[in-house]
Amino acid sequence: MIKIEEYSGENADIFIRSPQDDPAVLSVVADILANVKARGDEAVREYSEKFDGCALTDFEVGASEWEEGASKCDEYLYKVMEEAAENIADFHRRQIPSAFEVEKEDGIIVGQKVTPLARVGIYVPGGTAAYPSTVLMNAVPAKIAGVGEIIMVTPAKGGHIKPEILAAAKIAGVDKIFKVGGAQAIAALAYGTKSIPKADKITGPGNIYVATAKKLVYGVADIDMIAGPSEILVLADDTASAKRTAADMLSQAEHDALASAVLVTDSPRLARETAAEIERQIPLLSRAEIARKSIDGQGRIILVKDMAQAAEIANALAPEHLEVYTEEPFKLLPELKNAGSVFLGGYTPEPVGDYFAGPNHTLPTSGTARFSSPLSGADFVKRSSYIYYTKQALEKAADKIEAFAQAEGLQAHANAIRVRR
Repeated sequence: MIKIEEYSGENADIFIRSPQDDPAVLSVVADILANVKARGDEAVREYSEKFDGCALTDFEVGASEWEEGASKCDEYLYKVMEEAAENIADFHRRQIPSAFEVEKEDGIIVGQKVTPLARVGIYVPGGTAAYPSTVLMNAVPAKIAGVGEIIMVTPAKGGHIKPEILAAAKIAGVDKIFKVGGAQAIAALAYGTKSIPKADKITGPGNIYVATAKKLVYGVADIDMIAGPSEILVLADDTASAKRTAADMLSQAEHDALASAVLVTDSPRLARETAAEIERQIPLLSRAEIARKSIDGQGRIILVKDMAQAAEIANALAPEHLEVYTEEPFKLLPELKNAGSVFLGGYTPEPVGDYFAGPNHTLPTSGTARFSSPLSGADFVKRSSYIYYTKQALEKAADKIEAFAQAEGLQAHANAIRVRR
């Protein structure tokens, strides 16, 4: 059963995250990356057969296969995904930075140029579960940012990709799909093979092998983030419903046995009732075994003196998902400094953000919301600065620039100015 305890400042183990670096995993992934880099398609094919039971002669999903598969998607779900894609596009379009140019005295011009990435690779988990929302959350922002080519990789157990994944890729504007998963897919995107083109950036969630592969190829290609187990922190007062609070906590606990679901409240009544509701609801879930392990391992209910203290805990924990289930949620919002995404009020459970509202569900985990942000439209463009000086402008600044260069002992830098005087 979930633990209930009063916050004392000493029980800081609620902030402990699952370790991300496993030496055994690192060794396996490093070998896969090296093998794919050296042997390309041949190595990818061997790993796909080994891990996915998929003996492929051609990795890419053909146009007719894609169209036929997408047509099998539930018609209502297809329309829902189209509407969700519109919401995602509208939100992410507002995040893309603007180019600018400033003309200063003496003809000086400084500016910023914004250029979409040429090619982005999106990883979509597959196997027993299908996540079309992952397709939309990664591909739609890339599309509206103007990325030249969007390629998607996903495991194909038995050689097939689920219809809803193919439909979401069609809606989102994905250009190519490859039936490859795991660390070998990340390697193919990072280094390129004869069949799978090299990507400038790799985004999307995956298991520990995928996450480790992304970490190791960073620098060869850009990545979105290193995602850990899912997290939800609910800040709730006495106006909150225990039934809803428990349901919200379990919405993340069902993800993974290592997922973290924590309630922080100033209401002893809510604490007791939520604990009881969690016990009542777990057996009703299709993923009850996973949720049970998550709740028993990482689930906590913390009693605080007031919601100001609750906000302090939230800022220290820096959760992936932060629900504010209080009578006046917007009153607490200015005090919340560290969170991936904030869900305000009793009618904004976390799944609203997972699927439909528009903000991205690819969020920083493991406390990294202290310094990082959700995936955004801005992540699919790059910014370049540019500078133009006239002869008059350079003559006016020459002494100052030379002084800087000389102070750093870089005589050739100073000389590059001097030869123009």
